[in-house]
Amino acid sequence: MKKHISMHTHLQSSRLSSVLGVDLPEPKRGVLLELYVQTVLFSRECSFKKEQTSALLSIIKSIHEANIETPLNNIEQCFIYCKELILCHSVRRPPFSVDLFSSKEVNCIFEYIHNSYMRHYKLYKYIFTPQVKVGNVLFYTNCFKQVLLCFFVLKVESCVFHLKEQMMLVSGHLDQRMKDIADQHNRALDSPQLNHKARK
Repeated sequence: MKKHISMHTHLQSSRLSSVLGVDLPEPKRGVLLELYVQTVLFSRECSFKKEQTSALLSIIKSIHEANIETPLNNIEQCFIYCKELILCHSVRRPPFSVDLFSSKEVNCIFEYIHNSYMRHYKLYKYIFTPQVKVGNVLFYTNCFKQVLLCFFVLKVESCVFHLKEQMMLVSGHLDQRMKDIADQHNRALDSPQLNHKARK
């Protein structure tokens, strides 16, 4: 009997893997598939229809993607996003939302998401986000090219800043020189010797 359940769960995970596009290395793949399989099992326990199961899987996937998009703590934003997604699937307001879940089902879903995902939020964050090492240089282990690009952009911005600074300095000198020339010209026009020559 155990072997039959194990094969059935393996079959579910391989189907979920292909349907949800889970193409990750281990242990990430195993953790994510376990989350999805447990969500399907929860849906069966609650006697959800196929549409409800699909929507719940989509909600879990969206929350997970929102969680791992940054290594920073964003649990509040994820929880708000979760509420919005569930609300969109529990209130009928075409074309913005549909009423797939009743209020009783929504309560069960909130409790399930809290117990299965939000309670282990930091664990999912740790497993799925790139590790950040802080030293003399900020370094993302999985994003070295992006860091080099950021460093290059910062260098270019620094050069542009210095170039603007030099241009402002030269522009100031040119303005002062033009003012000096205009003053000399005005003094020359106002001088008595020039006025005397002009009268003759």
